[in-house]
Amino acid sequence: MGDMVGMSGRVTGVVGPGMVGEVIVRIRGGAEHFLAHPAPGEGRIAVGTVVTVVEYLPPRTVYVMAAYPAD
Repeated sequence: MGDMVGMSGRVTGVVGPGMVGEVIVRIRGGAEHFLAHPAPGEGRIAVGTVVTVVEYLPPRTVYVMAAYPAD
């Protein structure tokens, strides 16, 4: 699947400390869902937030952080 670190995605299931969320990432000409955890220091990340993958754990788990600062 190549290196997923640095790829962008969108939260489809709330990501937060102590919980497993879900993100969708465009990859290989399509879009795939991954289980997601917040990167260290990140709080709750709401559905619809654009995120950046900071760590990938094969086969289907990523650690993410918000791509843009909260308003």
